[in-house]
Amino acid sequence: MTADGDSPPGRRAVASALRVEVLTIFPELVSSYCAGSIFGRAIRAGTVEVTVHDLRIGATDPHRSVDDAPFGGGAGMVLAPGPVFAAVEAIAPLRPLYLLSPAGRRLDQGLVEELQTKGEFSLLCGRYEGVDQRIADHLVDGEISLGDFVLAGGELAALAVVEAVARLVPGVVGNSASPAEESFTTGLLEYPQYTRPAVFRGWGVPEVLRGGDHAAVAAWRRAAALARTIERRPDLIEARGGLDEDEVRLLTEHGYPLDAATPLATSVRARRRAPAKEPDHDEPHRPR
Repeated sequence: MTADGDSPPGRRAVASALRVEVLTIFPELVSSYCAGSIFGRAIRAGTVEVTVHDLRIGATDPHRSVDDAPFGGGAGMVLAPGPVFAAVEAIAPLRPLYLLSPAGRRLDQGLVEELQTKGEFSLLCGRYEGVDQRIADHLVDGEISLGDFVLAGGELAALAVVEAVARLVPGVVGNSASPAEESFTTGLLEYPQYTRPAVFRGWGVPEVLRGGDHAAVAAWRRAAALARTIERRPDLIEARGGLDEDEVRLLTEHGYPLDAATPLATSVRARRRAPAKEPDHDEPHRPR
């Protein structure tokens, strides 16, 4: 990991699979998190490169001010265009440059995969009551939001983006199968997980998970993932076009009831609604 472009000690002479630059007025918040866990390992291995820049390098006054009062009045302060433009122009960060903002495109697994495919990008962290609109209109290439809520600043959002993207880089997560099986990767929530003991305070692990039949385990996990998604995030099922015939059969076989509100694929709905074909009594019976 680097801070304001300094070369890190022990950098390997290899090209990183993911390069990200983060621009913030609190670089230590981002740097300290990135130094630990999977981030730290990936950065030390040279697989991921995260460079953190201090936006205050664009300030020109003795107090290194980067904010000012909003035109028209109102509570709080706004990140001013002068220092932010100056910092970005001096740093020349990797493009595309995204502003973390509640008005941005909501982060989901699809966007995470897009960013991982790009291989490099930068994140600009907002603060206070927001940023001067001219920053959003004329400096950045897009905006990203974590969801319909407000944080004190963009640092936590930036870390969420970087971690989600970094986990897709081969070699960052110890078990290469983990990212492919997690929630949202297949458009579903992940199936329930269990570990030892097999019985805890009277609550047992499903027997199928203890039997050693890998095909049965895979079928149970698929059914459990479908059932959990139907119950908690039916919008995800609808976005996939509804349940297909095989999924309906799998849920039924594993004892999960389906009701009228369950999103079904158009072909499944059509088959269920089609009236049974009446025999043609005018046609003489022909023996087979």
